[in-house]
Amino acid sequence: MSQTNKWWTNLIYLPAHNKMDLATLILRIAFGGAMIFGHGWGKLANFSERATSFSDPIGLGNETSLMLAVFAEFLCSLAVMFGFATRLALIPLIVTMLVAAFIVNFNQPFARMEKAILFLVAFLVLMITGPGKFSFDAAIAKKLQA
Repeated sequence: MSQTNKWWTNLIYLPAHNKMDLATLILRIAFGGAMIFGHGWGKLANFSERATSFSDPIGLGNETSLMLAVFAEFLCSLAVMFGFATRLALIPLIVTMLVAAFIVNFNQPFARMEKAILFLVAFLVLMITGPGKFSFDAAIAKKLQA
């Protein structure tokens, strides 16, 4: 059997828990990366220009709101991608997406809320499933159990 066929056969017949681990890895990398490159990096790179004009949806001040958004969208997303302190890192991301969807864009057409809701759903799924075995969290847990 060729290596390619063996790879596909192994993927198709993986036990369910291994498929879940692969699925959570893909979800972490895709949504964490999309959040970093689509949202967090731009805010971080242009922080000083955006600090005075950034939206203040919950009354903490423009600069504080921007700092919290950068923390969630860049640093926490990076932690999610690597599966490091994943469930803790998901909390600020979930809160940020709740604010984006249901406070910032609440009176807007659904299309304006949709992206935040999709990120929210993915982050909630990861909160429920955890990061999977292909993560720093799993490696740390394995070391602690040894």
